[in-house]
Amino acid sequence: MTSTALSTPRRIDPATVNGWGVDADPRNDPTYPLRERDGDSGPAKTWERPVQQRPDVEVLMSIEHNRLPAVVGTSTPPSGLSGAMRRAAFRYSESDWTHWLILLGADRVNMVEGVLSDLAQGRVPNIPAEMGVRAAWRHDRAGLVTRTAAAVAVGAVAYALLRRRRDDDRPRRA
Repeated sequence: MTSTALSTPRRIDPATVNGWGVDADPRNDPTYPLRERDGDSGPAKTWERPVQQRPDVEVLMSIEHNRLPAVVGTSTPPSGLSGAMRRAAFRYSESDWTHWLILLGADRVNMVEGVLSDLAQGRVPNIPAEMGVRAAWRHDRAGLVTRTAAAVAVGAVAYALLRRRRDDDRPRRA
């Protein structure tokens, strides 16, 4: 390939792209009836808010909102370390990446808490089934094999490093 081929972008013919310009014709605009509702007195203007659910557990609320929605999920209230992480995340705006990173971390911690809870109750969790290994084997076999090989390699390296450290800490016989 020549250097000019790399620097010159290929032009795309819009006529060959399925769906290109679908919203170009204002007569075929699916948002038209909803776009301009300034003078509308339809159902959206006279809508009455449903009765507020009274949650009996802690419900975390974004700092962007001044009240809870009418209905909230109460099946899994925040608890443990993951709950503390979620409370910390909700001190940040939803537009702040810190909010979302803490929530992602809290999800991972919550998974570990669930496994420990199962073990404490005498149940052995079926982790491969919960991780969707059967579906991955059926639909993304190459990806599953790659991820498994990477996990085994990381585990083997970690084991070797820990064993080496332990061997280095042993007193030498004279």
